[in-house]
Amino acid sequence: MITYNKLVRDKIPGIIRAQGKQCQVSILEDDQYLASLNLKLGEELREYLQHGEVEELADLVEVVYAILEHQGMSVQEFEEVRLTKLGERGGFAKRFYLETVSG
Repeated sequence: MITYNKLVRDKIPGIIRAQGKQCQVSILEDDQYLASLNLKLGEELREYLQHGEVEELADLVEVVYAILEHQGMSVQEFEEVRLTKLGERGGFAKRFYLETVSG
C-alpha cells in the first residue's frame, strides 16, 4: 500500500479502480480544500521547475482555476484582473531584469 495524502484530479480514483486497484478517498471541507489547493500549487510549480515541460504548466493553471472557483471568481473575472494589471504594469516581453534602484 502506498500513502499519498494529497489532492488529486477528479478522475484519478476512477482510473485507479479501472486498473483493478483499490483506493480510499475522502471529501475535503472548505478550509482543508483551500490548504490542499495551495499545497498542490507548490507541487505543480516544483514539477514544472524540475522538468520544464509545458504539460506541467497546464497542471499549474488547472490548480489556479480551482482556487479561483473556490474563491468565487470566474476565469473571465480573473482574466479581467490580469489584463488590468498588464495594462498598468506591463508583461514580461521586454525581458527587463532589475538590478538596482537608487535615490
